[in-house]
Amino acid sequence: MRFELVFILLAGATFAQDYDLLLRGGRVIDPRNNRDGRFDVAIRAGLIAAVEPSIDPSRAKKTVDATGLLVTPGLIDLHVHVFFTGGNPGAWAGDNSVQPDAFSFRTGVTTMVDAGSSGWRNFELFRSTVIDRAHTRVFAMVNIAGFGMISDGTEQDDFSADAVAKLAAKHKDVIVGVKSAHYQKPDWDSVAEAVAAGTKANIPVMVDFGYFLPQRPYYKLVNEHLRPGDISTHMFRGPVPYVNEKGELYPYLLQARKRGVRFDVGHGGGSFVLRNAAGALKNGFYPDTISSDLHTGSMNGAFMDLPALMSKLMALGLPLREAIRATTSTPAEVIKHPELGTLSVGAIADVALLRVMEGEFGYWDNNSGKVMGKQRLFCEMTLKGGAVVWDWNGRLGVEFKTLGPTYGIRPGIDQILPPK
Repeated sequence: MRFELVFILLAGATFAQDYDLLLRGGRVIDPRNNRDGRFDVAIRAGLIAAVEPSIDPSRAKKTVDATGLLVTPGLIDLHVHVFFTGGNPGAWAGDNSVQPDAFSFRTGVTTMVDAGSSGWRNFELFRSTVIDRAHTRVFAMVNIAGFGMISDGTEQDDFSADAVAKLAAKHKDVIVGVKSAHYQKPDWDSVAEAVAAGTKANIPVMVDFGYFLPQRPYYKLVNEHLRPGDISTHMFRGPVPYVNEKGELYPYLLQARKRGVRFDVGHGGGSFVLRNAAGALKNGFYPDTISSDLHTGSMNGAFMDLPALMSKLMALGLPLREAIRATTSTPAEVIKHPELGTLSVGAIADVALLRVMEGEFGYWDNNSGKVMGKQRLFCEMTLKGGAVVWDWNGRLGVEFKTLGPTYGIRPGIDQILPPK
């Protein structure tokens, strides 16, 4: 009888550990659920299992103390270049692309969207060599030009809405949009063909206007050519007109947003001017999405990383919750993947733990403009699908002195001792 009682008690204790991991004591910001406050987050089998004011740590196999940290959905970078293939010197599809796992998790990013590095002729090479091999979740927007961004020259023709739509149907698990970029001619052919492809495939179009020409002004792009749900990236480039001489926002921007056009930051190596960002934010015109335009030329320049970009916009007046929204729930909505960008119970357990550092921080743009801020976001831990993929402070580690005599010795292999 006593043995049976002990067995029941032990079985009950094992059953009580119904969570794999508990994130305890952090400030949860989850825009999708309008949640901002101190909550515990429990994870089981790679999914969010519970979000409650307090969860008993004895119910979890492992617990992470998140006190003093922000707990947010894993960040989604809507505009990157990760087609890192050889043979294309100086190209976004080539030398300038970044290996996704080398930059994602350490910055809180769990999902990346490659913005048109590959076209409809070479997307399947991109998928087999990068997308399917990366631990980072990588989606793609297919370039309307056949060979994508192997050079600016390849993006001037070879458009096919039918080929892109066919490819998008075949690879609907990873293709989430169409890209038009770097077009230099005075007509609208690249944009028009991309929109036709997006319509056929029922996916959004992202346009990098690239070269601003009087024959195709920016206000016509966002008010006449883009559809609701389509995206204008590089929104804070120098040539984009934002405010008049009185500092008032031009009405065409509000008209475009009312139509449902999305505005994306896409900082990049030369597509962000503090003057434009400051004018927009002062008037309450916030980005729909904050993205990096990650490539080797931006990561070591004024952009740095996604948390730094969020911090830069916060220094200009963007509220913290808006910065989180624009890197989580809204980009998930844009790419039509609502299972991402949220800490809803049952959602994929992609999580970023960010520290808000206080101090004096300088941020600059691609034209040497500078602004000072009081806060800077820094990623301390990242989870993808419930697994810890970045742990800057070793929060899941155990004091090594407590690990016993077999610590560091592989099972089945005797330690060879020196002679006495």
